[in-house]
Amino acid sequence: MRVLVVEDHRELAETLATGLRREGMAVDLAWDGAEALERTSVNRYDVVVLDRDLPVLHGDEVCRALVAERYRARVLMLTAATTIEDRVDGLSLGADDYLPKPFAFAELVARIRALARRSQPALPPVLAHGELRLDPGLRVASRAGRRLELSPKEFAVLELLLAAQGRVVSAEELLERAWDEAADPFTATVKVTISRLRRKLGDPPLVETVPQAGYRIWA
Repeated sequence: MRVLVVEDHRELAETLATGLRREGMAVDLAWDGAEALERTSVNRYDVVVLDRDLPVLHGDEVCRALVAERYRARVLMLTAATTIEDRVDGLSLGADDYLPKPFAFAELVARIRALARRSQPALPPVLAHGELRLDPGLRVASRAGRRLELSPKEFAVLELLLAAQGRVVSAEELLERAWDEAADPFTATVKVTISRLRRKLGDPPLVETVPQAGYRIWA
């Protein structure tokens, strides 16, 4: 899952990004509204966590622009305002959810995951293929009852492959959705991660390489 956090309070933004990355999400940061629209114009996000009171371009204008462009990401709006009227205003702009500050980090994670599920085709809460099981909510994966000790990126790649339900997923799509904008598209990052994932999954092999196309879970 790839998330854009738009927050002008740098310490808070960095703290949120660190926490969300520990939850296995790829996170980019923007410090003002104009930068947020620059990011969304070149990157595909699942969720945009948008502070309402932003410099340069107000969060309301960012939300309006994303809605007008029919941008695919879900928008979670953050604000220090807590009145019902403020919440209604935020949702009427096209935001998908609204979270007043201060908030519990666990609630933020839960809301982001819920919004991400809404932006994708409906999937079961636990992804499965034969003896392989992956629970995105609990961040647990297992094969034949054996728990798999996966890194956040390995977990994210496996989740994307299982969610594709047999469809070939290109290395470019994996890089775009499981890594943030700091990832070098010309490195072997995806190939190395797939190799490590295969070793941890064990035999018989589950991840197939489709030449010139990408990767998929064996049918």
